[in-house]
Amino acid sequence: MRILVVEDEARMAKLIRQGLEEEGYAVDVVDNGLDVLDWVQSTDYDTILLDLMLPGMNGQLVCQQLRAQGHTMPIMLLTARDTLADKVNGLDSGADDYLIKPFAIEELLARLRALGRRQGPSKAVTLQLGDLTLDTVNKQARRGDKIVDLAAKEYAVLETLMRHPNQLLTREQIIESVWNIDFDAESKLIEVYIYGLRKKIDNGFAHKLIQTVRGLGYRISDAGQSDKP
Repeated sequence: MRILVVEDEARMAKLIRQGLEEEGYAVDVVDNGLDVLDWVQSTDYDTILLDLMLPGMNGQLVCQQLRAQGHTMPIMLLTARDTLADKVNGLDSGADDYLIKPFAIEELLARLRALGRRQGPSKAVTLQLGDLTLDTVNKQARRGDKIVDLAAKEYAVLETLMRHPNQLLTREQIIESVWNIDFDAESKLIEVYIYGLRKKIDNGFAHKLIQTVRGLGYRISDAGQSDKP
């Protein structure tokens, strides 16, 4: 899941980014309202966390512009302005949620999960493919009776694959979902994480779920192994 954080206070932006990345989210940060409109043209974000008081263009106007341009991703406003009028104006500008500063990172994460569930079946809380299940609330995978211990990025890669079952994903699609914009596209980290997931998910099971299609990408499927290197 890829999130754009729009926050001009450097310490707050750092804390939010750290908390989200520890949960496996891919996070980009901008500190100017005007920049948001450019960033969303080049990258598909699952959610935007948007401060109200921003240089260049305030968060309410940014939200209105995004909706006017047809962008439908969830937008959560983050602000110290806590009057009823502020909340009403923020939500009426097109935002989906409104979180008052200061807030606990646990509440932010819970609200993000709730926003994700509103987007339909593709954001289901529990994902299942064959005997593999993924609990997206507790970040826990299980293959049959075996609990699979995953690092944050391993979990993020697996969730990306499981939200597109039986579908081939290119390296670029996985990068966009799991890593931020600074990630080196030539890095071999994806191959490392796929290798690690294959060991944890498929080792000891006759039926292999994680598949590599040479030169094209990866998929997770219960239809049988294909072109594994």
